Amino acid sequence: MKQSLGARTIIVPTPVWVIATYDEAGRPNAMTASWAGMCCSRPPCVGVSLRKATYTYGCLLTRQAFTVNVPAASQVAEADFLGIASGRDTDKFAAAHLTAVRSSLVDAPYVAEFPLHLECRLLHTVEIGLHTQFIGEILDVKASPEVLTAAGLPDPQRVAPILYAPEVRRYYALGEELGQAKMVGLRLRPVPETT
Repeated sequence: MKQSLGARTIIVPTPVWVIATYDEAGRPNAMTASWAGMCCSRPPCVGVSLRKATYTYGCLLTRQAFTVNVPAASQVAEADFLGIASGRDTDKFAAAHLTAVRSSLVDAPYVAEFPLHLECRLLHTVEIGLHTQFIGEILDVKASPEVLTAAGLPDPQRVAPILYAPEVRRYYALGEELGQAKMVGLRLRPVPETT
């Protein structure tokens, strides 16, 4: 029998993404967020949930744009710092020795040193409770050439994204590849008849 754990935010580790924006003065800002994921395929969209207390929350509303930056496992210290320091009183890019690159598509920077970026324009905001979900339409994906496959797609093993377990506050690396997903031809065992 399964054990009830109650209504909590327990789930397998979530992706560690760095959300980058400009503030009202045009200074680049970035924060680590783990309440995030893909939420639509057509148009391609991503959802990121932020608390109103964060500096990034106000910046994102002001600029109506953001980037999602995927740090590699080797950049866990930088990602952790970006989630702890506040852009209100810290130039996080300078302190973390990271480079802000102005997007040519949206009014937001991306982090040059990270291997993968999604450039997003704000499409919707959804008030949930403590968090507000920002849904961004992905206008472009940029990737470092060394993380791309021969087919031109990001290879998860080469990107080496960071995962985060919120309830225990620990970071993890991506595990091994398990195999190709089968879209058709799946044969399930027949369900036994009950009497």
